[in-house]
Amino acid sequence: MITAIDTSVLLDFLNHDPDFGTASRDALRSCAAAGPLLACEVVWAEIAGCFSSISDCRHTLRELEIEFSAIQSEAAFEAGVAWRVYRHRGGARTRVAADFLIGAHALHQADRLLTRDQGFYRSYFKNLRIVDPSKT
Repeated sequence: MITAIDTSVLLDFLNHDPDFGTASRDALRSCAAAGPLLACEVVWAEIAGCFSSISDCRHTLRELEIEFSAIQSEAAFEAGVAWRVYRHRGGARTRVAADFLIGAHALHQADRLLTRDQGFYRSYFKNLRIVDPSKT
């Protein structure tokens, strides 16, 4: 079972979030026990501020058994389609947002997404299987 990791879960863990840090850590462990963990370039960019260097980032993600997984063209296209639906629903963002790329990456390149932002992902990626650490 391949699990894509959303930024929210990694930030919970890396920043020792008092509300969600423990649940996110436990969910990461559980998902790692079930199979590979992936993080796309958007997630890497969003967590970069937690590290002093790329080598520190690589080391930490390797310790967490999280692999870098670049977004494939099909997933990037799906993100754009989901963004178009968002805009037609009245969404104000004028560029494809990170969450659309993360959701499409998980849908096309993993079996599920570990995230606390399940409402957003369920709205735009109906077939995406979600694991929410705050609900476990």
